[in-house]
Amino acid sequence: MAVIWVLFSMLTVCMAINMEATGSHSMFTCEPITLRMCQGLTYNTTFMPNLLNHYDQQTAALAMEPFHPMVNLECSTEIRPFLCALYAPVCTEYGRVTLPCRRLCQLAKSDCYKLMDMFGVTWPDEMECSRFPECDDSYPRAIDLLPSSDGTEESPSSVQRDYGFWCPRELKIDPELGYSFMGVRDCSPPCPNMYFRKDELIFARYFIGVVSIVCLSATLFTFLTFLIDVGRFRYPERPIIFYAVCYMMVSLVFFLGFLLEDRVSCNASSTGRFRASTITQGSHNKACTLLFMTLYFFTMAGSVWWVILTITWFLAAVPKWGSEAIEKKALLFHAVAWGVPGALTITLMAMNKIEGDSMSGVCFVGLYDLMALRWFLLVPLALDVVVGVVLLLAGIAALNRVRMEIPLEKENQDKLVKFMIRIGVFSVLYLVPLLTVIGCYLYEQSYRSVWESTWVQERCREYHIPCPMKVEQTSRPDIALFLIKYLMMLVVGIPSVFWVGSKKTCFEWAGFFNGQRRKDSAVHESRQVLQEPDFTQLLLRDPNIPVVRKSRGTSTQGTSTHASSTHLAMLDEPPSASTSRASSKASSFHGSLHRSRDGRYTASSFRGAEDRLPHGSTLRLNDPLQHCSVNRLDNHSRHGSLQRLESQSRHSSVRDLSNTAQTIQSVPGNGIHRVIEEDGTKA
Repeated sequence: MAVIWVLFSMLTVCMAINMEATGSHSMFTCEPITLRMCQGLTYNTTFMPNLLNHYDQQTAALAMEPFHPMVNLECSTEIRPFLCALYAPVCTEYGRVTLPCRRLCQLAKSDCYKLMDMFGVTWPDEMECSRFPECDDSYPRAIDLLPSSDGTEESPSSVQRDYGFWCPRELKIDPELGYSFMGVRDCSPPCPNMYFRKDELIFARYFIGVVSIVCLSATLFTFLTFLIDVGRFRYPERPIIFYAVCYMMVSLVFFLGFLLEDRVSCNASSTGRFRASTITQGSHNKACTLLFMTLYFFTMAGSVWWVILTITWFLAAVPKWGSEAIEKKALLFHAVAWGVPGALTITLMAMNKIEGDSMSGVCFVGLYDLMALRWFLLVPLALDVVVGVVLLLAGIAALNRVRMEIPLEKENQDKLVKFMIRIGVFSVLYLVPLLTVIGCYLYEQSYRSVWESTWVQERCREYHIPCPMKVEQTSRPDIALFLIKYLMMLVVGIPSVFWVGSKKTCFEWAGFFNGQRRKDSAVHESRQVLQEPDFTQLLLRDPNIPVVRKSRGTSTQGTSTHASSTHLAMLDEPPSASTSRASSKASSFHGSLHRSRDGRYTASSFRGAEDRLPHGSTLRLNDPLQHCSVNRLDNHSRHGSLQRLESQSRHSSVRDLSNTAQTIQSVPGNGIHRVIEEDGTKA
């Protein structure tokens, strides 16, 4: 960070010496002069950093080396006092910074210019004489050497300044790593966390670990429930599964951070180089980079999948899209849900914005960099919330309008109300944690500068760096704020359990553990051939007319038997009626068929119990007349039975197709009905 200076002189403008602001110089104490060139002057104490922003006297000594020949050859009597006024300025007791006069600079430069040209030394721009005030005083002034002074009169060569933040030597990082901290390059925050005590950090670590285990278990349960019955979760509710997978990975990363402690998020200290343990930044640490990629990618993907979930609900409720129509957009959904977070992740890696989190043990973004916090966390999350809430409210309003305007049967009315409540509860369980996280980020970015200034003021003497000139407000963050933030980042994935939790899920898991697996192939095949009635049909149909179940596009060879059509119609009738009708039709159907010895079924007439032969007996034809009579009767009965069966099948198929066509022409298909019917079964 540029050090700020301002001269009271109206004739000069300070640039490279950084005299662009006023203020007293830092409140650290004076230190003895150790520079060999500046020893033996009229003063023996100085302060660091100096007027040229050298951190310590060793750095200043290296910068003065090119001028050693001029000082040793004594090209000018003014060269040594002038150089020491910049590299080792006098330290006054009352905290004033005295600048050398312009005349002193001009004399030193004019006397030594030729000798400097011989040694190939150029006069630095930051030592340009026009940058110093017009005065005739020697350096240092007599008033600067007094043991005390009230400083009531200020000379135009005296200036107040505030150094701002100066990176301590213990937090310095190699330049090639590209670290930065509080606007200072090649600097990194201390590790462990600079705001909290050790006992607070230990409690926070275990708290995050326990919450991550709970959330990992909940989201893993949701994903495994999906694997047990994949066909159960279709669009528009399929995004809930991907949403759960994303937060399962988020919980897993936090759990790994709990196990790793700060071995990945922090750089090890180096005693020989006077380096303390610092926060890991950038992508040079492969483990930290991997944790960051996984955590940030799935955090953003989870929020995008929630938006896609609201989009699918909107499509199912407002334009009445069916499951198949929504599923055709699945490729686009996946491209957006995985592509946008991937692009953001790559951008952050290219910008070197990865930061270790010593509290949770993971690596994330926006922990110390406010720009990254605003543009890569607050903006995407806030945008997801706004878009998702608008689509969600539009869908719920459409369903409520259907409930109010269209007369429904009591059963369907209850299903619709329960489904709306279910959507509302699920959305609240997601939005409350997410909005809490956004609120924590907003509060954190608002008070980050105050927390940092307070930390510098408390640790400046320990680190031997300039203390802040003036701190208007001091504040330390509360550990509860960070605990709430981590808690809400994790529990936002738990609502997926609320959606899959039902009696059906319990039965599926019970059958899975007992080894009593259903015949999934038959069930899935029937689900692909037959579709539950559209919810729109349930809303618009006459309560006295049974619903005709539609084909989901799977070929049935273009025919429809009377038995299958009758079975579909019976699905919407009371159990008693459907049972009696099914038994009567089954008896009539089986009564009209007779199995021959070769295993084939042939039609036969209905005969009384007294005319039926016992199983295994055969007809004995004693005379030709009886044989011919039986044959004629058999042929007539077979012909009549087949004719009746064909007529009934043709009549039923035509009736089913006409009803289906009328339903399709009147109302488009809707994919949300299946979720509502399943919701009704849960009750």
